[in-house]
Amino acid sequence: MEFAITFKGDINPKRTLALIQQAEVAGFSYTWFFDSHVLWQECYTMMALAMHETEKMRFGPCVTNPGVRDWTVAASTYATLSNISGGRMDVGIGRGDSSRRVLGRKPMTVETMVEFADALRVMVSGGKYHHDDKDVQLTWSHWHLPVWVAAYGPKALKGAGESGDGLIIQLADPWLVKWFADQAKDAGRAVGKDMSKYKVMSAAPVWVGDMKKGREQTRWFPAMVGNHVADIVERYGREGGGGIPQRLTDYVEGRKGYDYLHHADKDADHLGFITEDIVDSFGILGPAEAHVEKIKELEAAGATQFNIYLMCGEEERQIAEYAEHVIPHFKKA
Repeated sequence: MEFAITFKGDINPKRTLALIQQAEVAGFSYTWFFDSHVLWQECYTMMALAMHETEKMRFGPCVTNPGVRDWTVAASTYATLSNISGGRMDVGIGRGDSSRRVLGRKPMTVETMVEFADALRVMVSGGKYHHDDKDVQLTWSHWHLPVWVAAYGPKALKGAGESGDGLIIQLADPWLVKWFADQAKDAGRAVGKDMSKYKVMSAAPVWVGDMKKGREQTRWFPAMVGNHVADIVERYGREGGGGIPQRLTDYVEGRKGYDYLHHADKDADHLGFITEDIVDSFGILGPAEAHVEKIKELEAAGATQFNIYLMCGEEERQIAEYAEHVIPHFKKA
C-alpha cells in the first residue's frame, strides 16, 4: 500500500513545503495537488519548488482535465517537471469539475479525456502527436508519464480501465472502491490489457481523533463528491439500467446546489444534506486503530494507494499520527 497527501492550494508555500518534507520522512510516497487555477494557487509552480526539496516523493495533479490548457502546453509542463524531478511526475486527469465550472463551463466528454491521456503520454515520451492539423514533438523529452483517471460513471470507468495506468476514486468506502475498481479492471482486460500492475487510489480526508470533531472537519468531502454523483444520476438515472448502486445515489437526494467559490470548504453553506453515516463512510475518522482497520479493508477491496486530502486542519498532527500509528502496519508497495 502506498500513502499520499493532496493539497488544494490554499496553504502558503513555506508551510506547504514543510508538510511535504514531513510527509516524505513519514513514509508517504506521493504528493498531489488540486488543479483549479482560479480558486487556488497554480499547482505546478509549487510542484517545481517541492521537487527541489525532496528526494523520493512523486508529484502530480489530482486532477487536471483536457479543457483548461492547450494540450501542448500541458505536455511541456509535465515533461519539464519530469526533467526537474528526475522522472518523479505522474498526472491524474478527469473530465473537469471545479476548474471549469467556476468559469461557467461544463466538464469535457469521456472521449476527450481519453484522447488527452494518450496525447500526454506520446508527447512526454518524445513521440509525434498530430495536434490541430500539425505533428507536434517534444524532441527534448523522453519520459514515461503514468496517467491516472478519475472516474465514477460506467463510461468513464471503462475509459479509465482501457487507457489509464491507474484509477482515482474519491471516497474511502471499501464496498464502493471494489465496485468501481472491478469495472475499470474488467474493461482493461476486455481489450487485452495486462492489469497486473494497474493502480487504484482511494482518496479521502482523514481525522485521527475525536469523531465529532472529525465529522465537522470533513463534512465538506461528501458534498464535493456529490457533484460527480449528481452528474451520473442525471445521465444514467437513479434506478434501472444505469447500474449505479443505490448506496451511492441515495445521499444526493437532498442536494440543493453547490457553490464552487466554496469548493472543498469545511464551512460552506451547501453541506446540510450530508448525514453522519455518509461522512463516516466516505472518509476515515476516529482513533488510529480505526484508520488501520479501514485501510486494510480498502487494500482488500483493490486499493493500492490511500491518498489523504490534507485540508481539514491540524495537518502536521495528522501526518505525524499516520507516521507513528498507521503507516508502520503496511508493507511498501
